[in-house]
Amino acid sequence: MSIQRINLKTGLTTLELVVAFTVGIMIFAGVAVLLVDSQRGWNRMYSRLNSDAVTDSFIVRKTFDSTVRKSASAYCSIDDDGSWLEVCYYADEFSLVPDRYARFYETDGDLNIEYGTLNPKATASVQTVCSNVADCLFKRIGTSAQMILTTEEDSQHITTITSAVMHN
Repeated sequence: MSIQRINLKTGLTTLELVVAFTVGIMIFAGVAVLLVDSQRGWNRMYSRLNSDAVTDSFIVRKTFDSTVRKSASAYCSIDDDGSWLEVCYYADEFSLVPDRYARFYETDGDLNIEYGTLNPKATASVQTVCSNVADCLFKRIGTSAQMILTTEEDSQHITTITSAVMHN
């Protein structure tokens, strides 16, 4: 009686190792590309949200809103082409007639506000609120004033549309 030995080789062949290694590298490369792309997108969004254009947009909206809300609707004037807006407002809560004015206008890429007194009309100060202005348009709709402001910084364009209802 002869005993036959069956030699079962356990282990992996070279071909199996090459296939497993190739599949592993493809999965690793796919994950690496996904991570790099996600990081680029996150960096791009972070720089957009924290750019000067976004900060300027927020400041412009708050300044426009606070100035127009305290102004008298009967004393608002806008240029025919909408390039500037002038509102008159009360210096304090006990004033019977508006005695101050604020004029919004764009010049040389800056949005400025000119503050002054009405009687006699004199400029008290001029404040630059925002830079990198590409376009600015003012409109009056009923008792509210609207500003459409477009700023450009690097390749980023931000359009801010804000409106406020005037007092009285």
